[in-house]
Amino acid sequence: MDNRNIMEQSLYRKMQGITLLELMIVVMIIGILAAVAYPNYRDYAARAKRNEAKAALLQIATNQERFYLNNNSYSNDLTQLGFATDPAVSPTGSYTIDIAPGADSTNFSASAVYNFTDNEASKCSSFGLDGRGQRTSAPYTDCWTRRR
Repeated sequence: MDNRNIMEQSLYRKMQGITLLELMIVVMIIGILAAVAYPNYRDYAARAKRNEAKAALLQIATNQERFYLNNNSYSNDLTQLGFATDPAVSPTGSYTIDIAPGADSTNFSASAVYNFTDNEASKCSSFGLDGRGQRTSAPYTDCWTRRR
């Protein structure tokens, strides 16, 4: 029985803690996961900012049509369309939203311009929408439907 206790104690001492190799394997796995997850997160955040701009422009179009029904003309002023300021800023501050001067009884033109100079500015730095439903974007022309 004494011999068995000695073996158990010896085995117990060997199993205490983790080795440096095991720790390095865990760190490497975490690094690989982070390398894959971070670019996907950045793409997701960029798409969310774009959606914020598109939603604001579509809200302007809806409110412009409501304003037109009541006044037989489109508005140049975002405050008349239910926005707090003119020009308005998106909730995250990424885009400045405004209506171009010249809205009249036939058409209006609204735009959302990106406020920062990062990678997103080289993809979808501005969005536009007019009273005829014409959607524009720059520098890429497919930002309204773009997935990445």
